[in-house]
Amino acid sequence: MVVLQYIVHLANYSDGVLYVLALVMTLEIAVIIDRLWFLRRGLRKGKEVIQDIARRGRVQREDLKEIVERCADLPEARLVEVAQRYFGLIHHYGSARGEAFANRLDEAIFLITPTLDKRLWLLDTIVTLAPLLGLFGTIIGMFHAFSILAVPGHAPTSVTAGVADALIATATGLFIAMVGLISFNAFNNAIEKIEHQLESLKVLLLNRMDGAPVWPEDGQVWPEHGEDRQQAAGRVMI
Repeated sequence: MVVLQYIVHLANYSDGVLYVLALVMTLEIAVIIDRLWFLRRGLRKGKEVIQDIARRGRVQREDLKEIVERCADLPEARLVEVAQRYFGLIHHYGSARGEAFANRLDEAIFLITPTLDKRLWLLDTIVTLAPLLGLFGTIIGMFHAFSILAVPGHAPTSVTAGVADALIATATGLFIAMVGLISFNAFNNAIEKIEHQLESLKVLLLNRMDGAPVWPEDGQVWPEHGEDRQQAAGRVMI
């Protein structure tokens, strides 16, 4: 109870700025929890999708449908869904139709990427705004602290306690900014990893849907280094 009364005293001492900082911190925590859950799940599930496709020699339309159903609401699932939708554009060994398919995947990645940093602008704003709000609350608290000197009978040493109370607002704003800055940088790093996963997934889909064997199948042997490419290509097709 005493602690609550002291917190209310500090908030009133800053003319309500601490209440605003409390709202800002609540918003910050909400954004952190939302993005942490989304990005962490995206990284983990995306890695599983990439490993699953990498183990397959070829990917058929049914495989894509199964992956989409298993990883719904993920960035990778949206890319695989586009691959399923335009499955007919792929053709053997990277022909012009395969290039059209790759363009559809690139378009999907361009549309997915802006959704990854959703609401991160709030963290960026809080990192800058919180220290300024804290400083503003401290300045107001200083006004109250030094106004004691104008009242007869108060010793100058009584200003010290008021200054200490006023500095709480600045400390609170700096703490909120530090938490937001660490989270913001961590989320940006996670977004870069997800973008790399999307690019890797695109390459995996192209390599496993163009009809070319990813590794030797049915007794085929890869050519040795230095062997004539044209002869090697003909032997692989036999």
